[in-house]
Amino acid sequence: MTSSHPAPADAEVAYVRLLAGRGQLAAVARAASPAERRRLTAGAWAMAWPLVFARVTRPVEHRRGHFVCAASLPQLADECLHGFHDDVEAVVEDLLTHAVVPIRDVEAWMARRLTAVTVDAHRRRRGRRGALQRPRVPGWLADALSHDVWLMELAVEILNWVGVTASAGADVWPLQSWAARRVAATGDWMGSDAAAVVREVEEVLAAMRRRPAWFARYVERPMGAKPAPVAATPVDETADQGSPATAGELDEARLRALAAAVIDALDEALGRGADPHEAVVRIVTAVFGEGTGGDELDRVPGSAPAFDERISARLADPAVVARVVAAVQQIVCDPER
Repeated sequence: MTSSHPAPADAEVAYVRLLAGRGQLAAVARAASPAERRRLTAGAWAMAWPLVFARVTRPVEHRRGHFVCAASLPQLADECLHGFHDDVEAVVEDLLTHAVVPIRDVEAWMARRLTAVTVDAHRRRRGRRGALQRPRVPGWLADALSHDVWLMELAVEILNWVGVTASAGADVWPLQSWAARRVAATGDWMGSDAAAVVREVEEVLAAMRRRPAWFARYVERPMGAKPAPVAATPVDETADQGSPATAGELDEARLRALAAAVIDALDEALGRGADPHEAVVRIVTAVFGEGTGGDELDRVPGSAPAFDERISARLADPAVVARVVAAVQQIVCDPER
């Protein structure tokens, strides 16, 4: 299912702006009748949702590898749409509760509070589900995982996942998204498939079960509150399925997935103090320079230089590396990322 919130009438937005400008919005919202409250909520929602999608939802979907969801609001998958609505509701509620002083620019006021409001609401929702509000790997679990960097990261992903309402469709876990993160953590592009992640999830869960009470409280209980996996809907082969993706579109999707893996890996490496030039050459070569996992299968062999050859040639040019380093540093240091 895809959806978008219907835009309210301009009058409702203007009404919210008027009250906010006078410093009366929170007071009016507290005393509002149900009909008045709906009017205020509709106007606040119209101003809040573009901010939430651009500054919260889209960056999160990129990190998850959900590039279709990140493209536009109508393309959000069910589980991602649910999280988007939760975030918008939190921002709207914050505006209607805390707008107690005159506000000239409502969007700018919401934007300054956006991260704190959505993170706080996210943690409160996790708390109500019984999940850890700030998932971390305890020392005993790190020992059980031999302090393997990727397995500890996967453990945090599991603890995060059990505390959200999203589902992974027909799967219990978001395996494809975690496979992309595995590339960033290990540099193992060829071995980072869903099957490998399944084996490692089982390894992490087995380690967590060494503390049965902890596992029951922070994994089993919140996981039990999640929607059950949904069986895939059979495809009607007689229906129009649209035009198949072109080679260029497939390339674009692959390159976006690879780029997300590179940025995550470089973010971690630079955070550890790695030399930027060395890290860029090493990680870009590992992710891009060893092939894209079948990018040559949909075209005539020999019709273009091999992808890894092009990457190697570019990385041999110091000027190219310098430009990439500058771009990466700008991205990973961006507070809105």
